[in-house]
Amino acid sequence: QVQLVESGGGLVQPGGSLRLSCVASARIFNVYPLAWYRQAPGKERERVAVISPYGSLNYSDSVKGRFTISRDNRKNTVYLQMNSLNSEDTAIYYCNVHPPPNNNSSWGQGTQATVTS
Repeated sequence: QVQLVESGGGLVQPGGSLRLSCVASARIFNVYPLAWYRQAPGKERERVAVISPYGSLNYSDSVKGRFTISRDNRKNTVYLQMNSLNSEDTAIYYCNVHPPPNNNSSWGQGTQATVTS
């Protein structure tokens, strides 16, 4: 059963912005910390941002000051506002709980963000 659905990716120029959305099931959204992860071609998946059910935040060093994670409790949605994008941000972005289950089936389709001139 699909519990996390990402959207909002696209193609942008360096310095541009994207806003990603993740709609989560209620059983997940209101209980677990939620995180954005990304996986670039040829690289392992990495966590970029985390938000708890009560709003505490954490970011990877690579995105601090550029990305903002937030949540809308009424919509069961987590957002990732990505600003000042560069080519190193090109990846498939996923949302999942933090820490993620040790099960590949927990990952959804993700949403592709491509930063290029």
